[in-house]
Amino acid sequence: MRHLLDRLDAAVASVYADLGMPWFRTRFAAYLRLLDGGPRSIKELAEAVGVTHSAASQTVAQMVKADLVALEPGQDARQRMVRLTPAAERLLPVIHAEWAATARAASALEAELSASLSGLVDEVFAALDRTPMRDRIAEADPGLVSRWAPSGRGASGRTP
Repeated sequence: MRHLLDRLDAAVASVYADLGMPWFRTRFAAYLRLLDGGPRSIKELAEAVGVTHSAASQTVAQMVKADLVALEPGQDARQRMVRLTPAAERLLPVIHAEWAATARAASALEAELSASLSGLVDEVFAALDRTPMRDRIAEADPGLVSRWAPSGRGASGRTP
């Protein structure tokens, strides 16, 4: 799965390089598209993109360095709002065009497959929501951790 994602991500990154944006990280596009609707908190971005708050915060930090977004204080001292910079606003037409072209290309790829990849991915997420992979591994080999974990360590691998 990781190899497939890496291969698809590299292909999209090469399109950005062809567009004269070799510095642009493919994951930035989802954030920019969301922020096109106005400023959002990092928490809102994380939820919308489907990543942890920490991952969203790291991506936003990279986007600040690339002058794509700016941070502003939110309604309380703990919240930071993310807004597009003028540089990002100028890139939006390219980002939207690439996103649409990639969606069309993904549909064409899916048409070549024996099953819907997006449908299959949705099924996998639903199955993992019902029973997480960690639980499935424990069911597959109930004694795995007790046999192989270092002495004195809990299931997480950390010393209590």
